[in-house]
Amino acid sequence: MIGLCCATWLSIGYVICNYNICKSLILLHTKSIISVCDSLLWCIFPILVTSVTQPLLQSPRLRTLGMSAEIASRLRTLIEEGELPPGARIDERAFCEMFDVSKTPLREALKVLVAEGLVLHRQYIGYRVAPLDLDELRATFETLHGLEFTAGELAAARLSEVALARLERRHQAMLDAHAAGRRTEYFRINQEIHQLIIDGTANPVLAGIYAALMSRVHRARGAANADMLRWQESHEEHEAIMAALREPGRPRLAQVLRHHSENTAKEVLSVVANSLAEASRPTRSTKESPKKGAQ
Repeated sequence: MIGLCCATWLSIGYVICNYNICKSLILLHTKSIISVCDSLLWCIFPILVTSVTQPLLQSPRLRTLGMSAEIASRLRTLIEEGELPPGARIDERAFCEMFDVSKTPLREALKVLVAEGLVLHRQYIGYRVAPLDLDELRATFETLHGLEFTAGELAAARLSEVALARLERRHQAMLDAHAAGRRTEYFRINQEIHQLIIDGTANPVLAGIYAALMSRVHRARGAANADMLRWQESHEEHEAIMAALREPGRPRLAQVLRHHSENTAKEVLSVVANSLAEASRPTRSTKESPKKGAQ
């Protein structure tokens, strides 16, 4: 009886031992398979990605869209900074040579600017920079004056010391640009300073309205930037803005910002009005054409 029990237990132990050995072998084999599969996957995955994306990257349509976006950005900057003034004809051949592209991406870019209202297209005439609307500009500036005043009141209470330190650095960079005669850089930093003050209000609704209004007058401001006297006046007004920012409590900031906005508007509207009057004035050949017809 004892022998039978021993034999039974030995048999059970043998089975359990073999089961554990088999289980270990199966697990080891499975892990090896998984490891091999992982290695194969990491080898094959880049090939699969390349095979899928390479045709897309080589697509002429995508390349054209990428180039047209870059061209649209560069043309937009030229228009907004006054390098391409209102009413200026856009010579497609000249810009194709400038950007070293064919007409297709250039025309795609021009379509974007037409949709934005910066460029006009007339069949058989071509593309021109859109003229400025004097009444719309005047109304926009009137709204901006009040917004600048409100921004000054809010920034006076909420602008942090960190933000003020950043304003000081940008102001110094603007002074350097003014001293070196780098007009485009000066006005770019000028806009950054105004945006930093708007950000200092900690009011996203005001910031959104400000951005929308500034997009309407930015191009006109670029057209007025060529006036040397206004450049010097703007420089002096920004010194006054920084002085108001440094004062304890900043009690004058709102009024100083409004004054600067009003002076900017006065100059911009004057330049635009003169430009529109000049554009509407008949040329000499137009005046003489009836006489030629009478002959």
